[in-house]
Amino acid sequence: MDDYPAFSLDLSVPLLLTLGIAPDTPYESPLGPDLKEQAILLRSELPLVDSEQAKALLRYFQASDASNLPWNGRDEKRTYRFRVRAAERTLLLPPRQARLPENLEAPEAPVLHSPFSPLSPICSLYPDGLLNERWLQKHGELVPSVLICFYNLTSDPTLTTLDDNKIKTDVNHIRSLLSKYGYRTRLAVVLISDKAPSSVEGVQERLENIQRGCGVDQKALFLVPPKDSQDALERSADTVLAAIYAQSLEYYRDMGRHSRKKRGRGVAPQPTVPPTSGTSQTLSLAGWNVRYDFKSALFSEYRQEMDGALRSYEQAYETLMGPELFETIPSWSPRWNEARYLADVIAIRCLRCLLWNGLPSGAVRRWQAHRDKIRDLVDRRGRGTNNYGWAAWEARWAAVMAELIEKVDIPELSTSATSTLFLQPEKTLLSERLQPWERLHHQGYWYHLASRHQYLRRTLAHTMPEEDRRSPSDSPASQVASKAFTYDTYMCPDPHDEYPLRHSGTDHGGLIIDALMRSLSEFKKRKQHRFVAEVSLECARELSAKQDWGKIVELLRPLWNDTSFRSEGWMSIAEELSWSLRRAASKAGEAELVVAIDWELLNRSYTRHPNWNYDITKSLEGISSASRPTVSTEGNSPDSLLVPCFVFKHEEGKAGQTTRAQLSITSHAMEASTPLVLHSLQIHFEGSIKTIALTHEPNATSEDQAQGHAVLQSVSLKEVASEDVSDRSRLDELDKIKSLDGSANLTIAPGRTAIFEMDIPLREPGTASAASLRLSLQTESFDLEHTAPFRVPRSPSVWYNSATAKKRVSRANPLAVRILPRPPKMEIKTVSLMDQYYTSEALELEFEVLNAEDADASVKLDAALFGESPPEFIVKVGEEAEEHASAPEGEESRVIGAPLGQLESSQAVKFTARINAIQLASRYEFTVRTSYHLSTDPATLITQTAVFELNIVNPFEANYDLLPRLHPDPWPSLFDYDNVVDQSGDNTLVTPSGLSQTWCLITRYASFASEDLRVVELDLSVHPSPSIRTTVTNLTALSPDGLRVSPKTIEEASFNIAAQKTSLDDRIPSSLDVSFLIKWTRPDAPADATPNTTILPVPRLHIFNTEPRVLATASYITPDIKQKLLVLDIVIENASNHLLTFGLSMEPSDDFAFSGAKQTTLHLLPVSRRSVTYRLLPVVRGTWLKPGLVVRDKYFQKVLRVIPTEGMKLDKEGFLVWIPPEDDGE
Repeated sequence: MDDYPAFSLDLSVPLLLTLGIAPDTPYESPLGPDLKEQAILLRSELPLVDSEQAKALLRYFQASDASNLPWNGRDEKRTYRFRVRAAERTLLLPPRQARLPENLEAPEAPVLHSPFSPLSPICSLYPDGLLNERWLQKHGELVPSVLICFYNLTSDPTLTTLDDNKIKTDVNHIRSLLSKYGYRTRLAVVLISDKAPSSVEGVQERLENIQRGCGVDQKALFLVPPKDSQDALERSADTVLAAIYAQSLEYYRDMGRHSRKKRGRGVAPQPTVPPTSGTSQTLSLAGWNVRYDFKSALFSEYRQEMDGALRSYEQAYETLMGPELFETIPSWSPRWNEARYLADVIAIRCLRCLLWNGLPSGAVRRWQAHRDKIRDLVDRRGRGTNNYGWAAWEARWAAVMAELIEKVDIPELSTSATSTLFLQPEKTLLSERLQPWERLHHQGYWYHLASRHQYLRRTLAHTMPEEDRRSPSDSPASQVASKAFTYDTYMCPDPHDEYPLRHSGTDHGGLIIDALMRSLSEFKKRKQHRFVAEVSLECARELSAKQDWGKIVELLRPLWNDTSFRSEGWMSIAEELSWSLRRAASKAGEAELVVAIDWELLNRSYTRHPNWNYDITKSLEGISSASRPTVSTEGNSPDSLLVPCFVFKHEEGKAGQTTRAQLSITSHAMEASTPLVLHSLQIHFEGSIKTIALTHEPNATSEDQAQGHAVLQSVSLKEVASEDVSDRSRLDELDKIKSLDGSANLTIAPGRTAIFEMDIPLREPGTASAASLRLSLQTESFDLEHTAPFRVPRSPSVWYNSATAKKRVSRANPLAVRILPRPPKMEIKTVSLMDQYYTSEALELEFEVLNAEDADASVKLDAALFGESPPEFIVKVGEEAEEHASAPEGEESRVIGAPLGQLESSQAVKFTARINAIQLASRYEFTVRTSYHLSTDPATLITQTAVFELNIVNPFEANYDLLPRLHPDPWPSLFDYDNVVDQSGDNTLVTPSGLSQTWCLITRYASFASEDLRVVELDLSVHPSPSIRTTVTNLTALSPDGLRVSPKTIEEASFNIAAQKTSLDDRIPSSLDVSFLIKWTRPDAPADATPNTTILPVPRLHIFNTEPRVLATASYITPDIKQKLLVLDIVIENASNHLLTFGLSMEPSDDFAFSGAKQTTLHLLPVSRRSVTYRLLPVVRGTWLKPGLVVRDKYFQKVLRVIPTEGMKLDKEGFLVWIPPEDDGE
């Protein structure tokens, strides 16, 4: 769009001009010399505001300039848009009425018009012109919509009145000048205070006084007090700009009304002086309607009302292109090109409005419609479209669309977000069937289209006859006149300047390159590789004509490095690319690139050039290089110059043995090219096989078989140790081996296949495969390294039995060999391994390693314990050897590299693994792995692995019963203060004074071991509690030798737990955490052996309930069984804070007689217990006696359950007392 005159296509942004602050670059009015004499001078007489705050405010105003913002309305955060210009104290405005020329005879009382109007004789449009860029410049750069005057508001009370009056006088002067000359520019005043106001009312009064004296709107007067920070100043500036923006929009709204009013008159105005020369005609009414519609559209654009602007532009365009205007202009007239210029400007502004409104397909259709309209018009009334001028316009028109897309900044076409190539049509066009070119493509498409027309422009320019290319001074007048009607020169040079005879004219190549480079940039951003290649080749052709070899190399090198053309079979493109790049690289002195290209051009897939010497060693003849080039190439294609293939003869092999393999290299070089003599080659493997290195030896002693197109050589390999190992004794033998070296004749003739057969030693078990081949070529002038990966062939590989006999290898992957481990003869035995181990028991495992090989072996030991949270363990070899501790990590605990030393044949060594005690039942795998090298084959690593299962189980399981017992001590009284608190006065608790209870914990434990165990001690561990003091009594006594517990047998143990609260105030329910401890040993353990302790958790024991409970105890008062009276004590405990009443009743029975209250009532104080005694005389023996005792809560009428103690039991109906039988002798 730079081809169009300035201001023709600029975005319409309201012009804001400031007075009163000196900018860094003062505003200079762009008025021409002819108008500066008539210009209106606005001058402010007050001094400039030179404070730092004022300068910072102006800098922020200038930084807010919206001239270079994207042409869209998506920035919703910005509430204003201005083109900001800053003058000091003077401003020149264009005159409203133009003077008449001095040499022109003026009529009486002439009506003067604007100097930008075709009605004024001094205007270039006089008398019948339409509109040019000077009117657009008027509103874009000359006449501001808002004029801001900055003044200093002094805080000196002695000068306030004087300064305020000066401000009012200055503002009134400027306002009167604007009004006098008919300018509608809005005037705003910004007062910058030098100090913070001490009184808000005083400042407000001054502002109101200035406002009334100046006659400015209240919304146009602003005060900027001193600001403490830049952010506060910017907020004040934003407030001023936002308020002024509304007035600016109102200004352009008034201008739009004025234009529509003038159009509505329906009369063409008369010029100041009637024309007397030329066509002697004035602008028609249709032309004035075009001007008025264009003005209305422009003012709508200033207001960002794009819909209204588009309607006015379209109306102006239709009128301009209608039969009443454009059709009446002769093509030889300068007004023809002026009308075309205006049509282009209107069309481009329509495109901008459509893109602003989000109508991409509508914009493309509008672009095509204008092109077709102009084509038809030029073909019918102009000089036709078969000339360089029309091609230049088409190229410019395509470039305009690309630049519009860039300036509009469409997010969907932004390469930073997506790689969209074109936009989907708007919703209004979804139902239509659109052509592909009716979708808005990215900029690269349009620049590429422009380059096509630039090509055509050059072609048409070069077809001009010589007589048309001569300068007018060298041609007869008749010939000059004929040229004027032959070529379209709209916005392009004349024929003698486009393509002159004696000197250079238009740089067509530069124009083509510029368009191609712009399109190339867009295609690269969107990764359109085919377009990138096509455009790069076109650029290279044009740059070749300019001999810009460095640029050609820069363009084509990335394409040449990309192998997609070769792999996809586009050999013609690859060949053209290679030759073009080779020519440029040789001119630019790129020696390495020249060699790499010559290496590729040796391939017979390309066309043979008869005059080219296909000898890679002579590639750099005539090319100088500062240093010896080293070239690296890669061959990934099956059609590369050298195609390698590697085959293992057998699918499997064993460590310590060799396997046979063949390497074949097929040359695809030109038939008459010089054979390639390689310096060396290397075969790289994945796995344990070391690199194979072959060097060239023309007179190799190996037997060659050369028949037909194949050469078969047998190569012997030898292992070469690394020479840079400082301490070889600390490395494995395998690590010392660097490579497998050999020699062979590495001459490869064109069209032939070189086969190298070799026996490869296998060392480590696993899978090994051939990965890549590296070839080295050394000449007098350069070194070349070629790398080619081995690929699994799609068709079956072949094995060469001889140079002429071969067979297919039907394996899926002939590149790989599976190396089986050498069968180890090292034996790993257990000396003492049990089927079962127990928790809380330290394990000591003993193993023996026996060397059953026929040779001595250097052995290392690895041991690992696998399982969940494995414990640490220690490996000890021999009695005095060093101990090796494991390092737990995750689910394994491992000892690595414990040396067992040099074992002779049939020699054995023992080692011990001590594993820490394991607390939880679990299963582990203890893995023992020996790695060793035989003295007869130190390069082969042999391993032997043994896995042992360790089953860790709990030796005991138990269940528990908690039975209540009667505590023998009386409960403390709630009312007995002396027995609770020490009388010494120190308020310390002498002894626990709370409630006390006794419980009996009966444990039944069973052995889950697979063998007998000896229990030496039973104990009960109560976890301490701050509020309860407990005492445990073991009721089960064991012999000094312990108790031998057999598997799956149940034993019983009882413990009395006496518990007492530390405070009588603490009567809440409590619980105890208890563990059952069993200390045991194995039966064969020595007497002084430390016993193992198995800790069994006991379910939480809940004691001290607040509910009342009833306990029953039974005893005999006489030893004589016949006279034995049973004493039944009923104890009721009340642990609550309430007074409770209970009723007791004893039912008579046929089984016993009793003495005691048949029915009675007991009253229990809070925190107390009482007992009732019954004497029973049983009449039956050897049975359970069931007393019919009922205890009832009088208040709740609830029957309480009687809890039996020792010698008693409980069933569904109540408690039972055991009556022993009489002796047999009685």
